[in-house]
Amino acid sequence: MDKPVEPEEIKPRPDYPPKTPPPPKKPPSPPPPDPPRSDLLPGLPVPQRAGRAGHPVMKNRRGTSWMLESAAWTPAKAARQVTAQLADWGFTAPGTLEAVVQLLTGSVVADGGRRVSIHLSEQDRMALVLCLSHQQAQAPETPEVLTALRDLGTASCGTEMTAEGRQVWALVPLQAATAAQSGTRASAVSD
Repeated sequence: MDKPVEPEEIKPRPDYPPKTPPPPKKPPSPPPPDPPRSDLLPGLPVPQRAGRAGHPVMKNRRGTSWMLESAAWTPAKAARQVTAQLADWGFTAPGTLEAVVQLLTGSVVADGGRRVSIHLSEQDRMALVLCLSHQQAQAPETPEVLTALRDLGTASCGTEMTAEGRQVWALVPLQAATAAQSGTRASAVSD
């Protein structure tokens, strides 16, 4: 006769959800390389490129910016604001600073946009003034602007076209304000 058929052994169920192996460990990454240094100005880092959206990037330094209407009065107002901000930071503006800011701002106002922005930053007694037109320029920048900026005593200057418009910038050396100048500025502000 035939042997009776026994039911198969019941196998234990695996854990649900099944266990996954741990991810492999990544080796430690090497430290980032030292930032490149500028050949023009020893000791200063190379200017950083614009951010993802084409906006200027300012890191690890004191800075501010203003958005102004693009009009005939804009260069003079920008010069007053930059001079006042540097005085608030405790610096004496060089005699040519107003002319530098007016030339920078005037060149981006000439592009014909509705607004311009002025960015100011300071590091190691050097002020960077950057003006942005927010309008694609129809004509290329003439080298006379850069020559005029050099003649005004800027340490460095430049211009470039970006998706956001024309950028014109200058690096201006600063001097710390003396105690007498700081006191005069404080009394003028409190009046």
